Amino acid sequence: MDEAPRDADASVGHAERTPEELQAEIEATRRALGDTVAAVAEKVDVKRQARRQIDGARQAVHAKRAQLIAATGAVTTASRTSGSAGDGLQRVTAKARENTLPLAVGGALMFGFLLGRRRASR
Repeated sequence: MDEAPRDADASVGHAERTPEELQAEIEATRRALGDTVAAVAEKVDVKRQARRQIDGARQAVHAKRAQLIAATGAVTTASRTSGSAGDGLQRVTAKARENTLPLAVGGALMFGFLLGRRRASR
């Protein structure tokens, strides 16, 4: 029963608009619909989401690696005066700098483990 007045109002509103205004409204609706479809497609694109998470994790590992190298350099400098313990630390630091791949892989594994624990706790 309530539909008839609404339809009458809608037809009056359409009669007052020019064809150019209708075309502009149609184009705006198409753009909005296209944006909505793109947003939905992105949300269901699991591969893209996984790539983004991997890229984020990779960047975090590189940042932590840089921090670790900077920290080990500071520790190495400070420990040079502490004798044999300092020598051992220098050897470990040198090995870590020579073999950065295992260090990065270990950091990535630790990050993945912590990320998995965080998601499991939700």
